[in-house]
Amino acid sequence: MEIINNSPETSDTDYEEEDNVSQAREIPLQIAEEQEVASKPRKAKKPHYVDSNWKLQSKILAFAHMEPPHTGRELALKVLEMFNDWGIEKKIFSITLDNASANDTMQKFLKEHLEISNSLLLNGEYFHIRCSAHVLNLIVQDGLKIVSDALHKIKQSVGYCCPTSVEWKRVETLCDLLKPFYNITNLISGSSYPTSNLYFGEIWKIECLLRSYLTSEDPLIQNMTTKIKEKFDKYWSEYSVILAFATILDPTKKLKFVRYAYSKLDPLTSEDKSKSVKMMLEKLCAEYVNNEILYSNPSSSQQVVQPPSRRLASIDELEFEEFENQETTDIGKTELVAYLDELRMPSSACFDILAYWKEKRRKSPTLVRIACDILSIPITTVASESAFSISARVLTKYRSSMKDESIQAILCARSWLYGFEELDDVNSNIDKDDETRGSVQASNTVEYVNID
Repeated sequence: MEIINNSPETSDTDYEEEDNVSQAREIPLQIAEEQEVASKPRKAKKPHYVDSNWKLQSKILAFAHMEPPHTGRELALKVLEMFNDWGIEKKIFSITLDNASANDTMQKFLKEHLEISNSLLLNGEYFHIRCSAHVLNLIVQDGLKIVSDALHKIKQSVGYCCPTSVEWKRVETLCDLLKPFYNITNLISGSSYPTSNLYFGEIWKIECLLRSYLTSEDPLIQNMTTKIKEKFDKYWSEYSVILAFATILDPTKKLKFVRYAYSKLDPLTSEDKSKSVKMMLEKLCAEYVNNEILYSNPSSSQQVVQPPSRRLASIDELEFEEFENQETTDIGKTELVAYLDELRMPSSACFDILAYWKEKRRKSPTLVRIACDILSIPITTVASESAFSISARVLTKYRSSMKDESIQAILCARSWLYGFEELDDVNSNIDKDDETRGSVQASNTVEYVNID
């Protein structure tokens, strides 16, 4: 089986996966790095896209061994190599990364390189997406430093004496404060459903929660909340615009929720912020329409050259062409206005946002394309990092000397064949195989001892 041109043979699954990826017009990408996998640093790359059956897909395209140095430039060159292997260098919509300094340098290098060939929408304005799970973790860890001594005291003393009611109340308050962080991290770390439309509402809830605890009567809780809020403002003083688009494209929320959320945070600036987000979404719609015109127009080499007499257009004809182009550019904006004018869908746990947009593909084709691309954006790198989490199962002590190409083949094939489904069953089967192999070896050892 050939996995990204690394093995001599190619299966039908490879061709199908390559065809699926190549058919996607814009691809949100997710990259994660691990320093210790079989004693070698590796990097996993996952594209996210909505397939022809309107299901969110996330496949590992590469699980590459990274030779030092692990600088941002070297990482970017490795990623560009993968882009070229798969022919997707002109289809990258966004890239989701954690907060490592090398990743910041890498995304800047990638953005500059892709801008040269005009491969990014709106000059890469929404190219870089920070991993929300990593940011939430950094925020909480900063706050826990403030209360670490108090928590340590309770842990150490609980076996010998009962903490006071004040101490128990403090712990209860801490749990109430931190539990939403845990729940939200689990929610946005999913990979079998869109998460970009969850970002705005969940981050807004966190900010509202922090504001309420800033006035806590307990000075320790107040200090902790202040520290967390400072870290929060460092990353999210301004919410991600592209992920605000995802909230607008969620028919259970739309622009009304964005206005409502901003009004709760700052009534004086809420209207201006809402208008700004809407204006930028209209700009993105226009960009998509222009790209559709570009893709649909024949190349200049295929166009028939008209005689000079036919090339001399009158002023009226030129004005008409300009009018027609303007009308075409307004298509995306018109679709957006029509969508926003529709009644908001009732929110429910079983609501399928991709199924909703599937039904609108004929009525609003441009807006549907935008929705598919934006809703495919992963807001965490958890799905990519899961490739390293399963490495202990795939690369056991019995199979720890495989070549880099073989390791990549196993992990990519597993991702392509099973996707989000049946992975728990696959993992349990692998665990059982390993346990069986270990018990067989143990019994053989005992038998050998008895013979001697």
